[in-house]
Amino acid sequence: MPTHIPIARLEGLDLARYFAFIGMAIVNFNIVVVDTAIQQPLVSSFIALFEGRAAATFVTLAGLGLGLAALRQTSIQGMRFVTIKRAAFLLMLGLLNTLVFDADILHYYGVYFLFGLLFLNLSNNRLFIAIALINILSICLIFVFDYEAGWQWENYSYTDFWTINGFIRNLFFNGWHPVIPWLSYLIFGIALSRYALDQRLVQHRLIIAGVIAIIASKGLSLWLRPILISIHPELDFLASTSSIPPMPLYILAGIGSASLVIGLCLLIHDKIAGMLLTQYFVIAGKQSLSLYLGHIFCGLWLMEIFGMLSNQPPLIALSCAAVYCGFATYFAFLYGKRFKRGPVEALMRKVTG
Repeated sequence: MPTHIPIARLEGLDLARYFAFIGMAIVNFNIVVVDTAIQQPLVSSFIALFEGRAAATFVTLAGLGLGLAALRQTSIQGMRFVTIKRAAFLLMLGLLNTLVFDADILHYYGVYFLFGLLFLNLSNNRLFIAIALINILSICLIFVFDYEAGWQWENYSYTDFWTINGFIRNLFFNGWHPVIPWLSYLIFGIALSRYALDQRLVQHRLIIAGVIAIIASKGLSLWLRPILISIHPELDFLASTSSIPPMPLYILAGIGSASLVIGLCLLIHDKIAGMLLTQYFVIAGKQSLSLYLGHIFCGLWLMEIFGMLSNQPPLIALSCAAVYCGFATYFAFLYGKRFKRGPVEALMRKVTG
């Protein structure tokens, strides 16, 4: 399809950002609050639906935004300079956030954006080839280096994060959202930005492609695992669709989830745009960076004050996430009636131009 630049802002993308944020909040509350010894299979299975998928959608949307910004700018050099400054802002903000929350994604974001600039001039065919090569590289790395280096799995802490070697290893190889292969999602988002996302046909294709990718990733995993185990019992991780370690089928599942969510949100937004609840969600989606930090510094901080960290059942984590997201959505709506951007978004724009 030819490159297509929507005239107006696609608020369906803000709706997708909102739902991606909700998913990330659920996962992060689960990481910090839940005692893994407490079994609630049904709730845990529901939470597992968002693990790695919500964050993957968030990164894909970031790449989509970067691609759209590049298409709309008359001065690509100016756009690149602003992006570099915003990448530095997110990197520093994320590192500060890491002092509080180990599973921060923002410092990875900053690096994704820096690498993303290298892909803006490539055709979509070359972007998809780049995604394939990045995933091949991720397999090679896991055979060369020790994936468990630095990790304390009993409490999900990373012992040498603040050393040079540990930081680079965590950032590119075995952190929560390592550049290799998580950069695939940003590149996929850049590719999506070239399609006519405001057209129903494209939205339908995104939904269908997303469902096919999700089913294919699961089917291939079930088919490949016995084969890999027959070769060597420890090779079954290569067919994993979980986010740790992030193997190619996980990336495929994440791309499928992102396509499905983005396609659905774009499709349904026009039909429900007039609903008050939709306006709440869209306005909150525009402030997703602020809400992301808020769920750590407000939501999880309150859990710590009440002594609820690492000792709760999954249902409590899910309930706490729902309560925080409800309050955050309402706050964002009230704030958005007065201000165009969320507090952190406004600060980033002021600092970076």
